Amino acid sequence: MASIVCKVSYLITLILKPVDIAIAKKRWSTKRLTMIGGVLAIIILIALSYFLTSGKSRVNVETDRITISEIKTGSFQEFIPVNGIVLPVTTIYLDAAEGGRVEEKYVEDGAFMKKGDPILRLTNTDLELSLVNQETSVFNLLTQMQISRNAAQQNTISKLNQMADVENAWKEAERLFTLNKKLFDQKAISLQEFKQSQIAYDYQVKRKKLTEQILKQDSTSTKQESDQTRQSFERTQNALDVMRRKVGDLIVRAPVNGQLTSLDAEIGQNKNKGERLGQIDVVSGFKIRADIDEHYISRIFTGLNGDFSFNEKTYRLKIKKVFTQVTNGRFQVDMEFAGTVPSGIRRGQTLQVRLALSDETQATLLARGGFYQQTGGNWIFKVGSDGKTAFRVDVQLGRQNPDYYEVLQGLKPGDKVVTSSYENYGEMQELVLKR
Repeated sequence: MASIVCKVSYLITLILKPVDIAIAKKRWSTKRLTMIGGVLAIIILIALSYFLTSGKSRVNVETDRITISEIKTGSFQEFIPVNGIVLPVTTIYLDAAEGGRVEEKYVEDGAFMKKGDPILRLTNTDLELSLVNQETSVFNLLTQMQISRNAAQQNTISKLNQMADVENAWKEAERLFTLNKKLFDQKAISLQEFKQSQIAYDYQVKRKKLTEQILKQDSTSTKQESDQTRQSFERTQNALDVMRRKVGDLIVRAPVNGQLTSLDAEIGQNKNKGERLGQIDVVSGFKIRADIDEHYISRIFTGLNGDFSFNEKTYRLKIKKVFTQVTNGRFQVDMEFAGTVPSGIRRGQTLQVRLALSDETQATLLARGGFYQQTGGNWIFKVGSDGKTAFRVDVQLGRQNPDYYEVLQGLKPGDKVVTSSYENYGEMQELVLKR
C-alpha cells in the first residue's frame, strides 16, 4: 500500500510541477483542477479497496439454503450403526463323512427334520467291497480261534490224563515204600528190596513235581494264547464295526431336530469325502450376526449392548461372541437377545442395530452436519446474537455418534451454529445471513 501511495504522490507532483513558459497564464486552470480531482478520486478508491480487503472477508448467505442448529444439553451415548443378519441360534453343518454317488434323496430343502431322519443315500462300491473283505477276515479269524481253542482243550485233557497216571503211580510207590519200611524195620525183607521201593518212590515224587510244573506252564501258555487270540479278534471286530459305520454313513441322517437348509445334492452327483451337503438350523431361537469395521475392533468385546427397532418396538441385544479374524476390512460378532425375542422375524432378515460403545451420560450436544468435512471439527460458524451474521469460532469436539458430536469447548447450550456444508465458503471469516 505504501508503494501505491508513493506512486500516486509522484504523479501528483508531476501534475502540479510548474512549467516554464514564456506567456503568463492563470495558476489554477479548469484542466488542472479536473486532473487533480481525478487523482484524488483514484486515491480514495485505492484506500477504500485496501480497507475492505484488509478487514474481515465476508459473504452473503441465504438462510433457507443453510442449516442452523442449536447447541443443547442431553443424554449422549456413543454408538455405531451396524447391519445384522438373523440366524438360527445353532447351525449344524452336514458334510459327507464318506464320498460317493448320490443315489436317492428322501427330502427336499426346507424340510423339518427329527434326529436320525434320513436325508439322502450315497453309494460307494469300493467301501462296500472293503466291508465284505473285512467281514470275511473276521469270520476266518473266528474259525481259526475255534480251531485253536479245540486244540488247546485237547492238549489240556491229555496233560490232565498224564497227571492222573503220574499221581496214581506216585501213590502206589508211596504205599509200597511205606509197607517195605515197616517190614524192613521188622527184618522181614532184605535191605535190597527196601532200597528198590525207596528209589521207586523218590522217582515218582520227582515225576509228580515235574508233571505238575508242566501242567502249570501249559495252563499259563494256553491262557496267554487265548488272551492274544481274543484281543486280536476284538481288534478285528472293532475294525469291522468301524467299516460298518462307514458304510452306514453313506445314508446321511439329521444329527438334531431342526430345519434342513442349503441342501446341495442332486441324484447322480458325485460327492467327495468332507464336502458340504447342507445344514440343519435349530429353530429353538435366533441370534444376530453383524459385520463391523475393523476400526472398532479394539473397542468391541463380549457383553456390549445394542438395540434395534422392529414393528415400532425396541429390542435389546448383547454381544455373545467376537470373531477377531478380519476379512476385507471387517470382522463379525454374534449377538443374542437380552430380553423378549420379537415375533415375526425370519432367518436371513437384515436388521439395523445400534451398537453402544459407551454408557449414557449428560453432555453438550452439537448436531452432525456437513461442516465437519471442511473444518475437521476444529472450528464452526456461530450465529451472532442479532441473528444477522455468523462468525468463526474455535471448538473442541469429543465423542460422536450418528446423530451428535459431544462439545468439549467453544460452545455452550443455547448457541446457534451453521451445521450445513462449508464447501462454498472458502476462507471466509464471516457470513452475512439474508432472509
